Amino acid sequence: MFSDELKKISWQETTERIASMTANDVRRALSKSHCDINDFMALLSPAAEPYLEEMARLSRKYTEERFGKTMSMFIPLYITNSCSNSCVYCGFHVQNPMARTILTPEQIENEYKAIKQLAPFENILLVTGENPVKAGTHYLAKAIDIAKKYFSNIKIEVMPLSTEDYRTLAQHGMNGVICFQETYNREHYNIYHPRGMKSKFEWRCDGFDRMGMAGVHSIGMGVLIGLEKDWRTDVTMMAYHLRYLQKHYWRTKYSVNFPRMRPAQNEGFHPNCYMSDRELAQATFAMRIFDHDVDISYSTREPAFIRDNMATLGVTTMSAESKVNPGGYHTYPQALEQFSVSDERTAKEIDRRLREIGREPVWKDWDASFDLFNPLKKKA
Repeated sequence: MFSDELKKISWQETTERIASMTANDVRRALSKSHCDINDFMALLSPAAEPYLEEMARLSRKYTEERFGKTMSMFIPLYITNSCSNSCVYCGFHVQNPMARTILTPEQIENEYKAIKQLAPFENILLVTGENPVKAGTHYLAKAIDIAKKYFSNIKIEVMPLSTEDYRTLAQHGMNGVICFQETYNREHYNIYHPRGMKSKFEWRCDGFDRMGMAGVHSIGMGVLIGLEKDWRTDVTMMAYHLRYLQKHYWRTKYSVNFPRMRPAQNEGFHPNCYMSDRELAQATFAMRIFDHDVDISYSTREPAFIRDNMATLGVTTMSAESKVNPGGYHTYPQALEQFSVSDERTAKEIDRRLREIGREPVWKDWDASFDLFNPLKKKA
């Protein structure tokens, strides 16, 4: 399990190693066609800041070689805000005196119908709090069963599950799982997650192994920028984790995310660091140069101008017109949000802007390739 491997990696030594990187280390990393973890640390280090333009050009090159100029579009649907955890930074934490909602199957289907009116979404992400008693595997399986009538690609972002539970949901039609470790700093982890199942560091960290053992097709990873002062160290630990997973579960497709903490309603947590726009770009470029094939995702946490700029430089997946409250598209549009969305454009506005800057929004991944290679399709 990766939690065992993580014990062999010193947080303090990694932090010091990143800080000690020099311009020579950065230039060496940029000259290599395939980078290792040490190169990644160089590209992520303060020493790489003068090289951002060169990193951007290289990131664009690798992205277009692997993904072309496409942008995969998805939409999240929160189906419950019921949660038993006490995450100090989250608006859904159990002590927050708010109305709790668990959408019924009928309400979930109404949300699917409302989403299909926004844009031709085929990629949906089902999101929940952590309430295994009332919104566990059986509840998720039902939501997935209904979703299959409306969407071709169904992912979940929920509590870590057992290997068998992941297998069960895959059998129902789940295509992928997204789970943020939040932070890899084991020593500080329980400061941010004091109670509930999420307080169990190993259970969450090793959830990715359980996904891999269950044969999950797509696994998404992320650290929450703002929890740890040393964000570069956290992102490096995620890179270690990515390489470990690719080695052990090589049939699986992977994605990464660098969500910057956004204000959450009714919570008083203040971030321990603020990642600037240039630093977010640097982390994105470094990840793309480190791994040419990994999917890099930006959510509507980020402002429109950042998402537009990074759409041509390394990002390959984006959400659009996101609502981060349960039933936000139809049933409860005014319900309490988990955090504040920054990019509030409609899906159609985002589609139009992406096309203006030379990107091709992809709503239904197989269409172009199917039409190109389908010998039965008549020429116009």
